[in-house]
Amino acid sequence: MMGLGLGDPPADYGSIMAVGLFVALMCICIIVGHLLEENRWMNESTTALLLGLGAGTVILFASSGKNSRLMVFSEDLFFIYLLPPIIFNAGFQVKKKQFFRNFMTITLFAVVGTLISFSIISLGAMGLISRLNIGSLELGDYLALGAIFSATDSVCTLQVLSQDETPFLYSLVFGEGVVNDATSVVLFNAIQNFDLGNFSSLKFLQFIGNFLYLFGASTFLGVASGLLSAYVIKKLYFGRHSTDREVAIMMLMAYLSYMLAELLDLSGILTVFFCGIVMSHYTWHNVTESSRVTTKHAFATLSFISETFLFLYVGMDALDIEKWKIVSETYSPMKSIALSSIILALVLVARAAFVFPLSYLSNLTKETPGEKISIRQQVIIWWAGLMRGAVSIALAYNKFAKSGHTQLPSNAIMITSTIIIVLFSTIVFGLLTKPLIRLLIPARHLTREVSALSEPSSPKSFLEQLPGNGPETDLENAVSIRRPTSLRMLLASPTRSVHHYWRKFDNAFMRPVFGGRGFVPFVPGSPTESSVPLLAHGSEN
Repeated sequence: MMGLGLGDPPADYGSIMAVGLFVALMCICIIVGHLLEENRWMNESTTALLLGLGAGTVILFASSGKNSRLMVFSEDLFFIYLLPPIIFNAGFQVKKKQFFRNFMTITLFAVVGTLISFSIISLGAMGLISRLNIGSLELGDYLALGAIFSATDSVCTLQVLSQDETPFLYSLVFGEGVVNDATSVVLFNAIQNFDLGNFSSLKFLQFIGNFLYLFGASTFLGVASGLLSAYVIKKLYFGRHSTDREVAIMMLMAYLSYMLAELLDLSGILTVFFCGIVMSHYTWHNVTESSRVTTKHAFATLSFISETFLFLYVGMDALDIEKWKIVSETYSPMKSIALSSIILALVLVARAAFVFPLSYLSNLTKETPGEKISIRQQVIIWWAGLMRGAVSIALAYNKFAKSGHTQLPSNAIMITSTIIIVLFSTIVFGLLTKPLIRLLIPARHLTREVSALSEPSSPKSFLEQLPGNGPETDLENAVSIRRPTSLRMLLASPTRSVHHYWRKFDNAFMRPVFGGRGFVPFVPGSPTESSVPLLAHGSEN
């Protein structure tokens, strides 16, 4: 799968050397990222990408211009092994209250916004790219381009924004990024399976129905998988005998949810994301203290390694000589630049076409100024979502290549243009995002936002979440939650009202069955039970 001959006997020193070099590069990337932690421009994804480019250049010269990478690109490697830990950890660590408080706005951006972006990029590509005469591109190719470049890079965005400094912005951009990736992949697969030659209004309605079914079914499967893991661990309580079993069952059931979604042709991204949210709400509180610490750091470490691997590989693959040779022999450099520039311009316009109008619509439903998205925040949301990453590259390879290789010039130039846009957006937009945030939201505003909205990351050490000790407790005591006395009030402030009733339902029905904070069974000798009293009504983030 990886083109490394990993099934060969140990005498295959070429494979061993390739893996060793890649592991060494990842170590160097971590060290350099640590040294540049305080740098106002650099972030870890950009560092890994630049190191990948540098390593690819060295390999290219060492092989006399024949090869620039250690591994052959594989969609299976990306979608089955690297993406699940990244998305699961995003759901597992997310601040749930902040995420669901902005859930309607996130859904508006991620679903409606992605559809708007898809339409603008597809139509623009048909109108502009067709004039470049780069080859025989069909309607399905232009629609695929719309789906490919509508996928924002949530991995890079998560590293640029801070969940503690800008919780409101983080929840919007992060939530949109995850659901956006799922929307783009579902759109892309739907286009691949859709009969464009037999289009009708009925077929279009079926397309929309399948689209909504995939979202609903994927979310349901993720929630069900998370609840199943919570119930199994609560009833069997593996920690009585082995914390290793607790950690193992959590990891395996999380991964199983993703694989089930893929087997059922659902969205694995949405499934594993909501599985992570449910596991952090219930399952994580049903294990011992040592397992909580272990799972938190294990999931974060796996996610970090996967992200580093992805950006290193993207940097190396950008210099793959095969694609560039086909493009250089068929097209002039100006035509390649023109194609990349057109797509990048469409990405910029498409992003702006939904961020600002949808932000205006979202603000109409908010009553207090603190809940509204300011124009400065809108600019940051627009800018942070301009980055494209591994999802776009994986979809481009799926459409325009076979087993990581392509011979058609029109397909080759589409892949090279995708690589150019990913490199440019990740490096340029990624480098400028930190300064842009500091410019638009000064430090004094960041401090104010932290003091008003911050809440403990989920999951953190449960000792920080004892009643009266966490910042969230003060927040809930300080803010008077209005109870809806009419349907109009419910619609005017739905998030607080729904959250209030969800808390009551959760405490009365869900936690007694599935566990969670306050309902973990007492087991003599358990580190958790012996050190911390039961929290029957602890606040949940």
